[in-house]
Amino acid sequence: MNEPIPRAVPVHAPMDQFPVRDGELVVGGERLSLLAARVGATPFYAVDRGLLRRRVAELRAALPAGVKLHYAMKANPMPALVAFMAGLVDGIDVASGGELKVALDAGADAAEVSFAGPGKRDAELRQAVAARVLVNVESERELAVLAAAAAEFGVPARVAVRVNPDFELKGSGMRMGGGAKQFGVDADRVPALLARIGELGLAFEGFHLFAGSQNLRAEAICEAQRQSYELALRLAAHAPAPLRFLNLGGGFGIPYFPGETRLDLAPIGANLQALAERARTELPEASLVIELGRYFVGEAGVYVTRVVDRKLSRGQVFLVCDGGLNHHLAASGNFGQVVRKNYPVTVGNRLGDEARETATAVGPLCTPLDLLADRMSLPPADVGDLVVVFQSGAYGASASPQAFLGHAPVTEVLV
Repeated sequence: MNEPIPRAVPVHAPMDQFPVRDGELVVGGERLSLLAARVGATPFYAVDRGLLRRRVAELRAALPAGVKLHYAMKANPMPALVAFMAGLVDGIDVASGGELKVALDAGADAAEVSFAGPGKRDAELRQAVAARVLVNVESERELAVLAAAAAEFGVPARVAVRVNPDFELKGSGMRMGGGAKQFGVDADRVPALLARIGELGLAFEGFHLFAGSQNLRAEAICEAQRQSYELALRLAAHAPAPLRFLNLGGGFGIPYFPGETRLDLAPIGANLQALAERARTELPEASLVIELGRYFVGEAGVYVTRVVDRKLSRGQVFLVCDGGLNHHLAASGNFGQVVRKNYPVTVGNRLGDEARETATAVGPLCTPLDLLADRMSLPPADVGDLVVVFQSGAYGASASPQAFLGHAPVTEVLV
């Protein structure tokens, strides 16, 4: 192998959720090379159902028994995964009519499905009423459409109000509330919206608040939950019916980069216990809901791509792979990152090799943006080896431009 170039990016956060056997990563109980043969082609995503089950169990153990867990399927809408998650969690949150169909096909209980999104089309609103799912209303326009559909179909239009709070989730990778936002209804406008809901005879059930995502600071999440609860309590005084549903959002993050560690659930559990005890008196008919996407599925998935060429350019080793940003936009740094950082990456069939080299893993596309690992310390790899991107169970295939340059779509498997 060639000598490494001088600069290497620091190592990523530790990835210990997958075991290693005979020098290979093990996913879903199978060695990576055999899994790749079983899938039949690279690139592919594999999500480990054992890790999904373990994550839900960890949350159940850490949080109060009465708090419901909802899976936000926008994180990963693979039908097999949604069906599996529907059997583990209490509800599914969808963000489009297409996702609603997948959730219902997967066996999700319509009574525990909620539909959020700032641009719901009339047809999607009618679809939601016909399916009897809960609609998180995000504008006054939606109300008239829902009322007309309820009258036409002879079924109630179940609604909650998605509130744009007057605070943010501090330290979030992506802020979804506070300030001017396209999401939800500004908190100061909610009382008037609630009055209109009452006038139209819609079946009001509660509030949805989502201040931000990808947060690793337990104290910030606890503060946002407390503020969300207090805001909901104030707004409940204007509601046309008692609260039955209070979605406090999520925001739970997973570690990707150097220095990051897994979220401490203990203080979050204690905080929710205190809120649940208050709710028994202050909001006696309401269920508290935590909505999570990335936190449920992100660490359980890997993206696997095969090296098709090894090149040396002015002292820098390039591993050219058969998949890249067209399948995994997030790992390329083009999905939410301001300054690009490497996702955790390794050569999954060379973990028994103690040698290391500094190499750059790239995809097959004709753009310098097609970058999976920029000058990382990796096991020496050659043509045929399998490059693995960890933390890939969320915002992978469905969040990537798979049609770009005409390459084949990526395969997804639940193992």
